[in-house]
Amino acid sequence: MRSESTQKEGGFKWSTLTGKLPGGHKPMLKLPKIWVPKAAEVRRNSAPAPAEPREVEPAVAPASAPPAPLGPPRPPAPLTFEQHLAALHLSEAGRLLLAREERLFAGGGLRPPEVVDADALEADRRALEDEVLRTLRTSLDADADAQVLRSAVSFVELEEEQDQIWERRRGGTLPSWRLRCWRQAHDATLQSLVEERMEAPPTPAALRPGHSSIQADVHSMGRRLRRDLLLVLERVETCYPAHLRICRQYAAWYHRCVGAKLAKLADFGLDDQDCTFLLRWVNDFYPRLLQELEAAGELDTRALDCLLPKDLLAPLEEQYLSKQQGELSTYLGRILDEARETWTEGGLPPSEDGCFASPLAYDIIQMVNGMVSAAEKVLGDLPKARTLTCQLQDLLRRFATFQADVIKRNKANSAAFVKANLGCVAQFRDFLASRSRLFPEDVRRNCLRTLTDMKGSAHEYLLGPVHKNLKPHYRKLFSQEWLKTSTLDKLQRGLEDEMLQLEGPSKSCRQELTARLHRDVAVEYVYRLLKAELKLKDKLQQRQAADNVERDAGALRDFFGGHGSEEAWLHQVLIMIAEVLKLQDLPAIQFQVASLGTAFPDLSEKHVLSLLKLKSNLTKEDKNNVKAVLLEIPKDSAQSQAFFSFVAVK
Repeated sequence: MRSESTQKEGGFKWSTLTGKLPGGHKPMLKLPKIWVPKAAEVRRNSAPAPAEPREVEPAVAPASAPPAPLGPPRPPAPLTFEQHLAALHLSEAGRLLLAREERLFAGGGLRPPEVVDADALEADRRALEDEVLRTLRTSLDADADAQVLRSAVSFVELEEEQDQIWERRRGGTLPSWRLRCWRQAHDATLQSLVEERMEAPPTPAALRPGHSSIQADVHSMGRRLRRDLLLVLERVETCYPAHLRICRQYAAWYHRCVGAKLAKLADFGLDDQDCTFLLRWVNDFYPRLLQELEAAGELDTRALDCLLPKDLLAPLEEQYLSKQQGELSTYLGRILDEARETWTEGGLPPSEDGCFASPLAYDIIQMVNGMVSAAEKVLGDLPKARTLTCQLQDLLRRFATFQADVIKRNKANSAAFVKANLGCVAQFRDFLASRSRLFPEDVRRNCLRTLTDMKGSAHEYLLGPVHKNLKPHYRKLFSQEWLKTSTLDKLQRGLEDEMLQLEGPSKSCRQELTARLHRDVAVEYVYRLLKAELKLKDKLQQRQAADNVERDAGALRDFFGGHGSEEAWLHQVLIMIAEVLKLQDLPAIQFQVASLGTAFPDLSEKHVLSLLKLKSNLTKEDKNNVKAVLLEIPKDSAQSQAFFSFVAVK
């Protein structure tokens, strides 16, 4: 039996079944039939059923009518903490936790339901903090994301600000995680990262021949430092606020790690090769590496301490200098011994372009210059490197002793070696002048003094035979025959013959030797004049003698100038002496003697009296009056040439 009841509830028509079906089965419940008006059904359907075609007048909207407004779009739902954390939006996730922290703790103590919320907040914070620390620990990896690091740094900044807020509050329940000191945690994490990377630098390449494992390790450490700091400059720095000066922090951490590692090596005990390498790395390679990094970005290393302390550097420097001094002394001694051996066996020094030229000076200069320049880089300190030049000071003393032995024994080949030594002396003097910065002043002064003595003794040795052969010609000067007509032409012919004996030194050394002979001849000429027995009784004889002296002065100037002498001032000495002989008026003589004494302050009263003795028409009182003008002349020998001090008079 079927009965049906209908109830209209919200447009639905419910049908129910009563009774039993055949076989005793219960009737099945029918699904409700939807009851809606036909117009509502048409509106709900997305595609209406097709209608019968009919003629419809199309409705045309005005062309200027705007489209119907659609309404503002709904904003996307904000991301949750879990979503920010998954996307590594660390600073955004931190802000959400800070807001939850404020809601829970800003009002005072926690109520029981809020304790559960605080535990959840603490768990979320631990998850976020772990991710921040992981980001910091991987910030120097090649594939590290700068945006994530920037977000982590922003989180640290937020935490620092929140710590300051809680410090000012001093009330309420303090979260267990607050006052974490995230800046210190950040620095400790990065410092630990630097230490780990420096303990395991990139795998070094195969050892080069002659390189030790220590050198390979240090080179590898240097490569790691350079790569990491360049990465900090190029990428990491952009993730930090400028006031944190992260580049300077990283430089300090790496500097401290490098220093600690090198200190272990230095304290271990190094052989000479590794000692030199370590000093060179500390004082040369490492500073140049820092300069390169400073040029690449905003890296200031001026505040860094010395890489190694003095108590570790001093033994290494002493070991290095001792080795270098020993090598230099051995090398210099060997060069000098080779020259001595050649001379002893009767050999000659090598010659170039017809001049004797010993390689001794060139080899020694190259060795000293190279070794001191290298020591300056290895030690990073020129004054310390200069101590090596004490070896040159000792060598020159031995060189002077060798030359003295050559001169004393006067063998057949001695003159050739002395001429070659003059070239060495000139080279050493040029080296001391051009590279004076390599020498302590006392060492340089002592070396120059030794070289001056060597040049003087060489000149005396080479010119001694010349003066001996010229003595007969000197004797004919200032005789009665000379007064009638100068006899200097005979002296000139003798000089011409003797000049051939001076061949052999280099051009510049021969020029100096000729200049020395020029001075010696002028000194001998004046000496012979002052001791002459001539009695110039009247004006005529005095003028004749003065003319002869002027003529001789010109002849000597032309002769020696033709052979390379540049001592033109010697001509002026003779001209001024001739003027004294020529003058007759006492005031004029006094003025001329004063001029001579001003030009040559080594002019003495004995020289003046010997010169005035030739003018026999002067009284003793006149001579004393002339001599007295010397007392009024300031003695400024530093601005003048010495001449009369070489003229010995009684």
